[in-house]
Amino acid sequence: MRHGWEGAVLKLMRAKDFTFTVTGAEQVTEHFRRVRFTDGGMLKATGVHPTMWVRVWFANAGRPHQRGYTLVEPDAEAGTFGFDFAMHDGPACDWALAAQPGDTIEATVQGSAFTAPDPLPPRMLVFGDAASLPAINSLLAALPEVPATIWFETAHDSEGARTLVLDPERHRLNLVPRKEEGGHLVTEARAALPELIDDPAAAYAWVACDFKSTRGLTALLRKELGVPKHRVNAMAYWR
Repeated sequence: MRHGWEGAVLKLMRAKDFTFTVTGAEQVTEHFRRVRFTDGGMLKATGVHPTMWVRVWFANAGRPHQRGYTLVEPDAEAGTFGFDFAMHDGPACDWALAAQPGDTIEATVQGSAFTAPDPLPPRMLVFGDAASLPAINSLLAALPEVPATIWFETAHDSEGARTLVLDPERHRLNLVPRKEEGGHLVTEARAALPELIDDPAAAYAWVACDFKSTRGLTALLRKELGVPKHRVNAMAYWR
């Protein structure tokens, strides 16, 4: 599949292309499907880091359509990993529902990075939803010594949160129903964060929601609460 102008731009940015091969699929919950792959040599070429994601290419009415997916259970030695697809209408989910062992899909690696906060915060402040759930699990696993408060936005009751890997002694989970196009999540954060941030310079927030929520949370953290830019890791996972 040709990747259009987006692929051309990524090539100029020295992105690397790989082909993944499906090895199997399973329905994790009613609204989450996990597809497993061999990596076509990607992990040995790029290495693995927490919250690592790649751009995957799907056909959409004859045109290339890219979506970012976080690696689930990456194994660099075996060259395997999975993607969790949050089920909804769209070409990516249509592909995941039909995927069979031996099917292939093209992907581009560019833009994914992670730097652990230094110094470590007294508590991580984590905001996400179904799209960023694998990345949240990866983040918490990478920094097991740091307590975390997680705000998880839900569209299907609390179903998505069932696959969060939490330590009840170190992690506090707040389930937030999706309302007001994500505005409700920002409202909940505005009410709770002042009591959790004693020293803005020492705080650390990781934000990966839809574009509107991510923008609102980033403004709240940086402009209203004074958390330094380098202590807010924010990326809109979808629009």
